[in-house]
Amino acid sequence: MNGKLYLCATPIGNLGDVSPRCLEVFNEVDIIAAEDTRRTLQLLNHFEISKPLTSYHEHNKREKGGYIISLLKNGKNAALVSDAGTPAISDPGEDLVKLCIENDIEVTSIPGAVAGINALILSGISTRRFAFEGFLSVNKRHRREHLMSMKNDTHTLIFYEAPHKLRNTLSDMEKVFGGDRKIALARELTKLHEEVRRCTIAEASAFYAENNPRGEYVLVVEGASGEVRETEENEWDGISVKEHVDKYIEEGMTPKDAIKKAAEDRDLPKREVYNEYHRSE
Repeated sequence: MNGKLYLCATPIGNLGDVSPRCLEVFNEVDIIAAEDTRRTLQLLNHFEISKPLTSYHEHNKREKGGYIISLLKNGKNAALVSDAGTPAISDPGEDLVKLCIENDIEVTSIPGAVAGINALILSGISTRRFAFEGFLSVNKRHRREHLMSMKNDTHTLIFYEAPHKLRNTLSDMEKVFGGDRKIALARELTKLHEEVRRCTIAEASAFYAENNPRGEYVLVVEGASGEVRETEENEWDGISVKEHVDKYIEEGMTPKDAIKKAAEDRDLPKREVYNEYHRSE
């Protein structure tokens, strides 16, 4: 008989937020799969729980996924935890859930904290309809394309962001969404120094230009409302690089100047636009 996988939400800061049911599961399962075993060990030690741990994260999920499935098929019960909050949200636990479903292994969840939801209800921005977007790409082009795809979205948008990427993300948001859009930046949620900064995107960008971002952030961004004014940037974003360059050539520019101008429009390296243009010929 197969065992069962328990998706266990752990505190995102305050250890008092762990549920009695979660602790009960930790005591009863045969093994706990953790994104960071050192961090989970601290949690278990705090509650005087001794249980075998195995790592399960983005870089070993294929190997460890098979290992955990084999344990579950042999009747063992396992708990899955992330570094903090609910596993399987912007987390490799999503893949383990799929594996369990494919192998007819029962999966259940032990509810608890979700940083994105905590930030949303503290933001003061509409909670009626929202979209969770997780982490934006570190690649500038992909990040801008992702944001452009949501420019006209009327849902409140929720993002996770690391401190070293925050300034670039806010800069791109200001260019794509406009500086007047409301944003709430939440950090240290449930901890002693919890902070939620509520302002416009332009104000947030200006603040963090002068102040170093610290800690992991949840960004809650107001959705588009009313008619969204079409900009020149939006016009060229909807055409290919070749069409963009050819447009300037038809207006009288040399190919070299047209490529340079298109690169400036798209905020991309000139070499990248050059290569893309000539690949399309």
